[in-house]
Amino acid sequence: MIESLQSLFTRDLTKLKTEIEAYQNEETIWKTDKNISNSAGNLTLHLFGNLSHFVGAILGNSGYVRNRELEFSLKDIPKAELIRQIEQAIETVGLTLQTLSAEDLEKEFPGEPLGYKMTTAYFLIHLFGHLGYHLGQINYHRRMLDEKWD
Repeated sequence: MIESLQSLFTRDLTKLKTEIEAYQNEETIWKTDKNISNSAGNLTLHLFGNLSHFVGAILGNSGYVRNRELEFSLKDIPKAELIRQIEQAIETVGLTLQTLSAEDLEKEFPGEPLGYKMTTAYFLIHLFGHLGYHLGQINYHRRMLDEKWD
């Protein structure tokens, strides 16, 4: 299970990096339009904050301190910095998951981030789904808005 989670997180975080790199116009990363209220940049910051907090800090004791508000309010972070954060998330998730045992996955995840008790395995699967959800939004954002700004 741990190897599968590592592989899947690495796959989709690498795809996130590819999506951000694919923007032809760096300014478009921060654009919103009509019913698209979150930019690709803010979704990337949110994914980095989410994984750095729940995987890095909670499971890996990394010391990362999350500021969720900034994930959605910061703007115009350079593409190179977003890519650096994605690469850091790949490393953080990979290293943290390597430290977990099968028994750790069956333990209760600290706190109740979803409002109820759950195992660590359950919450890691949730986090993977969350990553996939926002990765799809970023892909759609790029395809819809980046071409408008060519």
